[in-house]
Amino acid sequence: MPKSKRQKLVSLTKVEKKTKAQKGAQITDLQANIEKWRYCWLFEVGNMRNSHLKTVRRLWKDSARLFFGRGALMAKALGTTPEEEYRPGLAPLARQIKGQVGLMFTDTEPQEVIDWFKDFHQPDFARSGNRAARTVILPVGPVMQHHSDPPEPFPHNEEPQLRKLGLSTVMRKGVPTLESPHKLCEKGKVLTAEQAQLLKLIGEKMVEFRVGLKARWDSTTGEVEQVTDPSVTLAPDDGEAEAGAGESDGAEDEPEEMSE
Repeated sequence: MPKSKRQKLVSLTKVEKKTKAQKGAQITDLQANIEKWRYCWLFEVGNMRNSHLKTVRRLWKDSARLFFGRGALMAKALGTTPEEEYRPGLAPLARQIKGQVGLMFTDTEPQEVIDWFKDFHQPDFARSGNRAARTVILPVGPVMQHHSDPPEPFPHNEEPQLRKLGLSTVMRKGVPTLESPHKLCEKGKVLTAEQAQLLKLIGEKMVEFRVGLKARWDSTTGEVEQVTDPSVTLAPDDGEAEAGAGESDGAEDEPEEMSE
């Protein structure tokens, strides 16, 4: 008897691996940009969100080219040893490619780049594993959403979700209501998944997407200069706080594939 097709298991998470030809094409593309632009910046991302990185790409699309993703592939394109480096001086930069980092190629003068990234930061919602930036206490009364101005109370149909996330609410005139203050989170403490979800529901943003500049290579001199300005470098806690703990809204923020 033929095997029923209904019994066939289909993996929804399987991702096709890049072929050798595709990786070679990406390396070639990177090296073409090394030839095209004067500066190559190594940058890192704090509180990675794809939507904000796309904003950076859009704002720089006429004067720069950004690559973000597979560090090993980017390092190979640059060359990690003096014998392998694609252009003189690139090896020290390539050896720093670790973690959530990317490359930005541009002709824009260094101080202008530093000034731009100094001012660019986008508030966003914390995820589980982040540390609370401040203590949040929900007062007695209707539970409010702060996505709008003025804030609005939660609708009655969301009361079961609020209770599931830890709020001791009661219904008053069809509105989820607290009869006593509720400390949602405490400054400096790691957020749980439930706390992070509640903060998002009430519209409380606690983290900032930022791009930190680490170093730049100058094609005219072959030298790599480290960025030491604290206003454009990231502190250790500027990323997702606990390794593997940052709860994502989906796979979109995972830098598995190199993008440009």
